[in-house]
Formats: sequence, structure tokens, C-alpha cells
Amino acid sequence: MENEKVEHYSDSDIQVLEGLEAVRKRPGMYIGNTNEAGLHHLVWEIVDNAVDEALAGYCDDIEVEIGKGNVITVKDDGRGMPTGMNSKTGLSTIETIFTVLHAGGKFGGGGYKVSGGLHGVGASVVNALSDWLEVRVYRDGNVYFMRFENGGHPVEPLKIVDKCSEDRTGTTVTFHADPTCFDTTVYNWDILHKRLQEMAFLNKGIRITLIDHREDEKKEIFHYNGGIIEYVNMLNKNKEPLFDDVIYVEGREDDVLIEVALQYNDSYNSQIYSFTNNIHTTEGGTHEDGVKQALSRVINNYAKSNKILKDNDDSITGEDTREGLVMIVSCKHPNPQFEGQTKTKLGNSEVRKIASDIFSNGFERFLMENPDAARAIVDKCMTASRARLAAKKARELTRRKTALDGFNTIGKLSDCTSKDASISEIFLVEGDSAGGSAKDARIPKTQAILPLRGKILNVEKARLDRALANEEIRTIITAFGTGIGDDFDLSKLRYHKIIIMTDADVDGDHIRILLLTLFYRFFRPIVEAGHVYAAQPPLYKVVYGKTIKYVQTDEELAEYRASLPPNAKPIVNRFKGLGEMDAIDLRNTTMHIENRVLKRITVEDTMAADQVFSDLMGDDVSPRKTFIEENARFAENLDI
Repeated sequence: MENEKVEHYSDSDIQVLEGLEAVRKRPGMYIGNTNEAGLHHLVWEIVDNAVDEALAGYCDDIEVEIGKGNVITVKDDGRGMPTGMNSKTGLSTIETIFTVLHAGGKFGGGGYKVSGGLHGVGASVVNALSDWLEVRVYRDGNVYFMRFENGGHPVEPLKIVDKCSEDRTGTTVTFHADPTCFDTTVYNWDILHKRLQEMAFLNKGIRITLIDHREDEKKEIFHYNGGIIEYVNMLNKNKEPLFDDVIYVEGREDDVLIEVALQYNDSYNSQIYSFTNNIHTTEGGTHEDGVKQALSRVINNYAKSNKILKDNDDSITGEDTREGLVMIVSCKHPNPQFEGQTKTKLGNSEVRKIASDIFSNGFERFLMENPDAARAIVDKCMTASRARLAAKKARELTRRKTALDGFNTIGKLSDCTSKDASISEIFLVEGDSAGGSAKDARIPKTQAILPLRGKILNVEKARLDRALANEEIRTIITAFGTGIGDDFDLSKLRYHKIIIMTDADVDGDHIRILLLTLFYRFFRPIVEAGHVYAAQPPLYKVVYGKTIKYVQTDEELAEYRASLPPNAKPIVNRFKGLGEMDAIDLRNTTMHIENRVLKRITVEDTMAADQVFSDLMGDDVSPRKTFIEENARFAENLDI
């Protein structure tokens, strides 16, 4: 196809987007996207401003209200935004903050020592993406008011509308997201609840209240004097800690504040979360690296100096020191440098040493003062070390000769012939019966079939060495080709679609959950990269004359019946399992690239996912019982 030539290109074709027009034109550049996450980002921007006041030492209470019609109000008792004239813009400071991009009090270092929002676009972006916004400022005995409409346009200048007591200060921002800018304008209580609770944990002593006035009145107050100590306690609530008290270390160096709270439990997985200026650094960074390095060094030094670890013994690795560890690392930095726009990784090189030094000193002191807890930690790490060495030997059995060798002696794998991972997919099916049908139904070039014998090991209750002793798990690891643990390499993944295809019954659901637990704990990058899917086989096959229709649900069946002539008597066949579906049925539905329904497995929130797997698949029965009691009413299609 020939490229069309644009004949007209002159000075008049160059557009200049002024003020907030740029935000409305390309909202994703400022808030990430325009879906549910982008909508909630508006709330975070205003709340972050209130929290910055708290970090500066001027705010104790923050209130977030969801009003009727999904109107958001954020109140704080900080100093109140400045209300005078801004010399640069010639506008009131309030109008400047809400209408001028990159206008804020966090650039010069005078107003705020530490801040999460450094770009100066927060308030103005919220205004730009709202169909109306109102701000009230309580300051100097006056109540100042200003309203904006239609994407940030002032209705009238800032004015005094009332008097208040001299000691009353603070800012109230109320806004309604513009429905023309977002896919949805309905706020999710759970999302708001989680983030605001997190903010309260990270800023001890601050009181944050969340109120929902929409249908059922809901109210939650978050107030934690223990800060991240209480955060660790919450994450560990359904686990068995190795010692009673959470270890807490705090220190400041060169205006950088480091806080670390940690506790070991008897599980085999770690939960390590780091934050910088209240921003969740999901990819870690120098603050997290410094603490991890110090953790490993201090434990090794303690073990050697107390003769627990002999001179000729191998050192305990970083991986060993993190087994069963729950840890929060919080860094408050006056000038954080994040890698990338997403602010998910801290890049300040000086922070690594600062975090390492501060944590080393505090952690060493704890081990010396608490010998019983210290011994429990070292014993846990040494057991993990022995398991790691056993797992290393077992891993040798899971290596494919090459990533693309077609190696057909892997369990009962019927591999595809293509060597191109981008078009190759593997179906994990339940038993030989379904495996036989799937093999006959597949496209041999691109579709591999791996039948599983029964239920695999629940890896939530097992270390890597025990998992690798399980034949089914070894077969899966070998088939994928990525390796596992230290050897894991996503680039060697043999199939870009890993499809769990189990029966639509309780046993099938259980197998699917066991596989997801395996993938999340041992193959998380595969899940995060979007390579894992759950097949949705049809529930019914309906034959009417020469027409064959497959339907997924009872509702679809009822709709299809209603569309037939009144006297029609279709033959309805319910599939109880994949083993009942012959190759033709599978080929036309679950394995047909165009007709099939696949559900991609994603991880939106690793912290929440960690907790779910721990609660539902761990040793402790009580959180499972609670979950069942709370969610039993949602259960469908039970085999009873």
C-alpha cells in the first residue's frame, strides 16, 4: 500500500496546547490511563498534597469522602494553601496551583522537606480532568473559595466567603471526574481503603478517615501510632512468627530518613515491600538493596562470630535470609530520583549506603540483645540454605537441553513442532482422558498438550527442594524451559501462552488453584508478563436441526432457547468434564484460536495476591474458614 502524501503542511498546522488543554488531550501522559486506575489516581494526587502537609509537620487529620454521584471531597487540617498573589503568574496562588502545570511548593525546598508529589502537576491535572472542582482554604481567620468548571476554567477569582477562628487552618478540595475523560467514574471502596490504610501505616500518628455516602453508609478510620510495625503485624496476622516482637530500625542521615520493620514467620515465602515518600516502589531500588545487603551481612557475621556457622561452611546467601521474612522498608528523601515515569524504582545511589548503615546498626543491636530470636533467625536461614543446595541438585533434572529442542521425553508432553515461542502454546489438562481428546483436537504445529496426573503439590506449604521432588512439578518446569529459582530466565520460555484447561467442577477448580499457586510462587514473572490463561470450556452443546451451538453459561442457554421457535425441541448436552468432550467439540471450542474463550491471569496487586495465597493455601485453617463463611453466598455450580 502506497503512503498517502500530505500536500498541506504550513505554519498554521503547528498547534500549541495551552494550559490544561494538553492534559485533556493526552490524559494518559499525566495519570497513566483513563480506566479505573486513572480515576483513582485523581484521589491520590489530592491526598498526597494533604500527606505532604503531614510530613512537613502541620497536618494530623485527613478525611476522604465519596459523596452521592461519586463526588470526592478531601479535607485536611494543614496550613491551608497560600492565598496571596503569585508574582510570576499574576494570578492568586490558588488559581496558579490549580491551573498552571508544574506549579507547586515542592521545587525549591522551602515549603516541604519531603514530598511524594514532585512534578507540580497533581492539583492542576485533577482540575483539568474534572467537570467541576471547588477548593476551600481556611487560613488567617478567613474562608477562601474558588470554583472551576469545564476542565479547569475559573468561574470567578478567589474570594473570601466566610470567617473562621484564627486557629482553624486547612484545605478542602471537592471535585467530580469528567465522564468524557474516563471509562468509569465510579470509585471502588476496596481500592481507596487499601491505599489510605497504607498511607496511614507509612506515616505513624496521622489519622485518615474514609467515608462512603453512596448507598450503604460506610466509614473507616486508619490511625497507627506504631506505623510500619503495625503494618508488619497485619501482614503476619495469619502466620506463626518465630519471635514475638517486630524488629524496628529507624535512622536519619543527610536528611534521608530510613525506617525498617521486619519479622520472620514459619512459612517459605517472603513479603518485602518498599516505599519512598509514601510511593510504593514495586521494583525496589537502592533503599531496598541497601537493607537486603545489610540483612545478609549481619546474619552471616552473627552466625560466624557465635560459632553457629563454621569457618569452612558456605555463607548464608541473600535468598536464604529472606525465607519467611515479612519486611517493610520506608525511605523519606528530600530529592528522590526515580527510574522511569512510573516511580516504581528508587535510583539515588547514596541511599544504598545510608540504608545499609542505618539498618546494620539497628539490626546488630537487636541480635545481640535478643539471643533467642537471633538463634531462631539463624536456624531458619541455615535450614533454607540446606534446602537451597538440595534444590540446586534437583534443578539439574528439570533442564531442557536447549530452550527449543522439542525434547519429547518430558513426562507425557505432546510437544508442538514450532520452534517459535511467540506462536506456541501449551495446554495443561486434567488426566489422560482429556489429554487424549486434546491431543487429537490440537493444531500440532503450535499447540502442545501436557496431561497432569491428579492434583499437584501445594507449594504454599513446601520449600523449593520438596517441590522439585514432585514429578508433576518437575515435568512442568522442564516443559516451560525457563528454569526455576536462581536459574530462572523468562527469555527461554518455550510457550507464550500457558493455558490451564480443567473441568468446570470442584476438582477442576482445585487443580487450577494449585497450578496458579505454583506459578505465582515459582514463576511469577510468567504471570506478570501475561503468559498464563485459564480456558473457559463451554458448559452446553445445543443441537437444533443441523445447527450446533456451544454456550458457556445457563444464562446463555436460556437466551438461545428463547431465540428458537416456540415448539422447538433442541437436544441439550451438558459437559461434566473435558473428558466427555470429543476431539471435534474441543477443536471447535476450547482449542479453536478464534472461537475459544480464554481468561488471562493477571496480578494487579502483588501485596493482595501474597495475602490471598497465604490465607487460602497456607497451613492455618482459620483464614480459609473466614473466607468461606464470607463468600459462600457467591458460590455457583457446586457438585452437591
